[in-house]
Order: sequence, then C-alpha cells, then structure tokens
Amino acid sequence: MKITTLFVASLLAASVSGCKLVKTGDSEAAADPIAEIVETTFDTKLVPALTEKAADLATLQNAIKRSLDKAGESYGVRVGGAGGGWNFPVKGTATVLEDTRASTKAGVAEIDVDGDGKADATLQLGPVVKGSALRDTTNLYDFSTFRDQIEYAKLGRALNDKAVSKLPAADIELKGKKVNFVGAVVIRSASEKPLITPVSIEVTP
Repeated sequence: MKITTLFVASLLAASVSGCKLVKTGDSEAAADPIAEIVETTFDTKLVPALTEKAADLATLQNAIKRSLDKAGESYGVRVGGAGGGWNFPVKGTATVLEDTRASTKAGVAEIDVDGDGKADATLQLGPVVKGSALRDTTNLYDFSTFRDQIEYAKLGRALNDKAVSKLPAADIELKGKKVNFVGAVVIRSASEKPLITPVSIEVTP
C-alpha cells in the first residue's frame, strides 16, 4: 500500500514521531511508517506507560465485580464512546495452568491469579494475537494522525507482533510455572474472563 507524502508528514508531526526518511535515488521515500512507530515507541514509551499505570489484576477484577464503569473510571480508558469497552493496563503474578502454543497458532496461557486452581484470566502468547488493547490503552497513538482505519488497524497488529517477540520462546514450557506479567486488556462485560495481551512475561524462580 502506497503511503502518501501527506500521511508521512502527519506522522512525523504526531506525538509518536520517529519515522525516518531514506534516500532512493534523487527522491526521498519513507521507510515503513508503521514499523518505525513501533520500533521507536514500543520499548521507550508503550511498555513504560503500561508498567507505570498498570492495575494489579486481582484488584481490578474485584473492582469490576462491583461496577465495570467505576473500575474503568479509576483504572482504564474507554474507546468508542459509551458503548465501547474499557481498556486497562494490568499486571500481576499468577500460576500458568495451561500453555497451548504447541497445539495452535493463537497460543495462550491460562493463568490462576488467586491460587484456587482455576483460570482467572488468559495471556495471549501468539503468534496470532487478537484485538488492539496495546494500541488503545494509552494515549500514545492518536487515530487522527493516521490516514485511515486500515493504517490504524495495521498499527494494532504490528504492536501485537512486537509484543509476541518479547515473550518467552515457544520451546520454553510455561505450564506449572509462576509468572509476573504486564499487559493490556479490553473488558466489555463484568462477567467476561480477561484476555490479556502481555508486553512482558517473567518466569519466577
């Protein structure tokens, strides 16, 4: 897909600046702007922002049981107006009950947060990752600076791919391990089990 000069200029002016121009003969052509945004913001801006603002998952889940909207006002960001879900930065420590990466491309870890032996949430491990929680949970990525919804969606997928590359390799079995995690999740109903997109998973001794 051809990226117009106007689009590149708007990206350079946005808060997620960092796109570089490279020479191609006598003209300047942009390196992939989406890739540039991800490379220049993921480690330096997105991960620190999620880590700083992350709510403890167990605390958040208790708050959601009382009122999703009140929990959202305290800990989250709503995307899409009153009918949209709440996006939350989250962190926690949990035991991995199941690691499905060996059987599916949309690999996940089912995790037990409260120690009752039951799965309280799901960590997406990839390589296929659903949703755009990483894109939408902070104010780093402003839709108005992108050409259209297609480019904005491409950013969401690129952030997910980058996150997967930071997680423990598929040959590291997580089942039975205790992990610390930081990530983002969108919640639309107080009854749903959180499907978290992690930016870091640390296996504890």
